[in-house]
Amino acid sequence: MKLTWYGHAAFRLEIEGATVLIDPFFTGNPAFEGDVAAISKGVSHIVVTHGHGDHVGDTLAIAESTGATVVTNYDLAMHLASQGLKSFQPMNTGGTVDLGPFSVTLVRADHSAGMGEGGVNVPVGSANGVIIKAKGEKTLWHMGDTDIFSDMELLSEIHGVEACICPIGDRFTMGGKVAALAMTRFVKPKVAIPSHYATFALLDQNADTFVAGLKGSSVEAVVPKKGEAFTV
Repeated sequence: MKLTWYGHAAFRLEIEGATVLIDPFFTGNPAFEGDVAAISKGVSHIVVTHGHGDHVGDTLAIAESTGATVVTNYDLAMHLASQGLKSFQPMNTGGTVDLGPFSVTLVRADHSAGMGEGGVNVPVGSANGVIIKAKGEKTLWHMGDTDIFSDMELLSEIHGVEACICPIGDRFTMGGKVAALAMTRFVKPKVAIPSHYATFALLDQNADTFVAGLKGSSVEAVVPKKGEAFTV
């Protein structure tokens, strides 16, 4: 599968029959460099892990301009529908939706989820990770925002996870050392891709600790440059 990282947790995924944006936080993302219209071209689906502004991002605007179907938890889907979202697939933790070229399963993440204005947030469902499966491609787990938990091992076993995008920025998620432990002890993918770092000053600014934690293991660290496509 072809992936492009745009900073923070935002990725573009290209597979046969579909182009997917995951957590498309572009506007207001200080780590983002690119053209939203160009990145959104041809997008068929938008997958959102949870209801925080730095993950929902430009979902509404992109869905309106492209007609893309948004896939996310039920409460967040209803919240976005109240703001004008027309095409969506609501889900909840443990559920799977078959979208034709690929399927999405929502799985647990240890994090919060809420949106609002003026610093006052209201809950919009659970925080989740998403497991994406497509024929002939590696099974991909985008963890969203989460801490480590031992059931990562069970989820990886159930779904046959081969590639994992995991947060490493610390403060709001796992840091690099703990994320590396999650990969080597529990998930054990072939490839691990760091995310949710080097965006804001409060977060860790590089993936060095994560990469060091994977050395000597069977897990390959892939640290993409922002805006450059890569395959896994």
